[in-house]
Amino acid sequence: MHWRDGDPSVQPLRDVSDNLAARGYSPHFFFDANAGYILADRYLHDQDFERMLNLRRGSVTVVPKGTIADSAILSTARKLNAVVVTNDRYRDWAEQFPEVTQQGFLLKGEYGVKGLRLDETFVQPAYA
Repeated sequence: MHWRDGDPSVQPLRDVSDNLAARGYSPHFFFDANAGYILADRYLHDQDFERMLNLRRGSVTVVPKGTIADSAILSTARKLNAVVVTNDRYRDWAEQFPEVTQQGFLLKGEYGVKGLRLDETFVQPAYA
């Protein structure tokens, strides 16, 4: 949500969701418990984010207060053999999750003059 100009916005989330859906993926978003306060000045539940992003039920996880979302993201990605779309390199997690160092596990995204760009090596869905 900080990908465009560093300011929090729901638009980068929508853009990523649309881009991944167009490639045949069913994206799942993870948020820290404070994300709603950043975007909407109040706590937002999973379903609030799903409505905001126009996603199907079960597509968002807001981790409980005091829980580190990184662990939930990496654990779920490992379990599902999924790709993680992020600008985080997760270096602090490399010992517990060595897959963060493997090419293709983390997909970098960014905004440029032409809008959202996801790493071009990411082409085929990892699972259906």
